[in-house]
Amino acid sequence: MFKNEYQGGPFVEIFSAQGKNPGAKWKIFGSPSAIWKEFDKEVKGFIFVLEGSSQTNKMQLPKEARQTLGLIQQFLVLQIYVPLGQDFSTELLVTDLGNTKRRLYLSTVQKELSITPLHAKIPLFMIKRKIWCNLCIDLVAFTSEIFKGAVFQSLDGIIISANCKLRKIFTLKSKPQDTAEGDEMHGLFTANEPTDVIPRACQLNLDVPQVTQLLNMTKLRQPETRFGSHPLTSSESDKTCGEPE
Repeated sequence: MFKNEYQGGPFVEIFSAQGKNPGAKWKIFGSPSAIWKEFDKEVKGFIFVLEGSSQTNKMQLPKEARQTLGLIQQFLVLQIYVPLGQDFSTELLVTDLGNTKRRLYLSTVQKELSITPLHAKIPLFMIKRKIWCNLCIDLVAFTSEIFKGAVFQSLDGIIISANCKLRKIFTLKSKPQDTAEGDEMHGLFTANEPTDVIPRACQLNLDVPQVTQLLNMTKLRQPETRFGSHPLTSSESDKTCGEPE
């Protein structure tokens, strides 16, 4: 879908809740009453709302299985609002340089990292809730660290599941500044790594409470005290690809 489009700029927009029929290219699963578009007073614009079971209520891009997205920029950003006490998950289909397709399943239901040669289940216990979040997923880092030796080539499919509010999805060429870290962690994992601002066209209004949260394997291994949940231990996160789920 994006393979022949220019991707050399700072970002590529994949989805926006604005416009006449923003969900036209997506395949919608589950109850029609569980996924809808509405005007959000806080963000002063339209959003998609996904409610109910994260197993059944979801939206998929591309709509047809034979299609691929062909997105090549390193960072995928989901501009979402996840409520307290609700499950949320996203599934990403990535292709490596060997043209092997692998799935990254990131979910708040998942308790520990689980890896097979073609599929990884990644816990989202650290996700920021009850605030608009630019959830930034480092596709290059996840591909190489989870599937040892694999090199990210393209993002070819996305599934967004309940529960969340969704405003935009886009890729970034450069890493954005993580603003979700506490003061005690600031700069610990970002030293000597250049960051860039999220392009204006993708930004929420400045008066909207928001954070930008970067996800990679380093973030997943941060101490338990950071999240009030179980972090990944070295043994969990360094499983060989041949181990069963």
